[in-house]
Amino acid sequence: MHRDSLVVTPLNEAPFGCSVSLPSYCKNDPAYLNNEDFSALYDAVHKYLVVVIPDQAELTPKSQYILTKRFDPTIPEQPNEDGTGGAGAAYGHGKEFRHTQSVLRKDGCSVKSQPQVQILGQGHFKVGEPGNENDEALNLTHPSHTTFHHSPLTNEQIKEGKQTRFYRWHIDSALYDLSPPVVTSLLGIKVPPTTHYQTIKYEDEGEAAGGSESESESKSKFELKLTQGATCFVSGAQAFQGLSNEDKEFVLNTIVEYAPHPYIFISSAKATSDGLTMVSEDKELKLDELPPWEASKVKKLPMVWTNPVTKEDHLQVHGCCLYKLHTKNEDGSIKTLDLKESREKVHKLMRPAIAPERVLAHSWKQGDLVLFFNRGVWHSVTGEFKGLGNNGADERRLMHQCNIASFKDPAILHN
Repeated sequence: MHRDSLVVTPLNEAPFGCSVSLPSYCKNDPAYLNNEDFSALYDAVHKYLVVVIPDQAELTPKSQYILTKRFDPTIPEQPNEDGTGGAGAAYGHGKEFRHTQSVLRKDGCSVKSQPQVQILGQGHFKVGEPGNENDEALNLTHPSHTTFHHSPLTNEQIKEGKQTRFYRWHIDSALYDLSPPVVTSLLGIKVPPTTHYQTIKYEDEGEAAGGSESESESKSKFELKLTQGATCFVSGAQAFQGLSNEDKEFVLNTIVEYAPHPYIFISSAKATSDGLTMVSEDKELKLDELPPWEASKVKKLPMVWTNPVTKEDHLQVHGCCLYKLHTKNEDGSIKTLDLKESREKVHKLMRPAIAPERVLAHSWKQGDLVLFFNRGVWHSVTGEFKGLGNNGADERRLMHQCNIASFKDPAILHN
């Protein structure tokens, strides 16, 4: 019997997330969902935070763009060919994504026919290969923590120990001028086999481990085994719920000020070993060394964003790109934490949420289309692609990613 409506199935043995089966009428293209079924998908993305739609390897960049844009009615239509009409929909990171000084500059390239869609991955792809939309050969490089972390793993730990790390926990957003996208879509067109595993070892276990647990129980708390290149997600709602009452009061009354051109600001700095924030060594660019910027375009966002569907509060902060925290005291006065203090405070707030049992590590299968509520989760790249699988022959990877800058900032909705 053919399905005539969208079917949502929660993921098994996962902290959150769901999978979706499409109705037959849309012919395996979610861009053609009718209003009722799209409404169900919209609710699923906000309720489950990460939604997996399988068997989408042939989804076109145009359909991916149309579907992603549909989640945010604030985005205007693209201008007409004669220049009239709406202001258009911009990729969530804007032009700064490719700036020569940006830490994001090597992360793929745009689809020429649909510039809101990015091509990401690992390896060489010839003209005409699936996913290569640009009529030219592509050389893609998977982000590696070895170029971004302050104290990376050794080659022995990577190759012999099969270890990896969370590269950078983040929210997709330029965090300057443009508002954070509502939803990101990520399509796995070519992915490594799911038989290759790597392990993340939490390097602060000595400080957090209890003395009464068995060795196996202790190990499970400080290790996360995942498939090579898995994308990891954490629920901002669960992160908020796990805070003490005192910390909840703090985050509910705190504004995060992000640096101007934040990905350029941190270009000479290095990240902590868990990818949550940056090590403070005064290596950031000075504000007068940055490209021209305007104070009015600096993003100052609440630390907590309210989910418009579930009404839950989500702890949403980009720990690597923040500049200052401004918190309101009980007497109404404002206390400002400097860069180092802000990083230390945010790390303390975020760290419990990335415990292994709270992380959804998506193991990619070819054709997986993952939609995630970018204003309700943090996510991180993982995986080292260094000739570990069949001398690198199994490590080619090509993905299409789309997120679109909103025309409205996220907000906290409280009585």
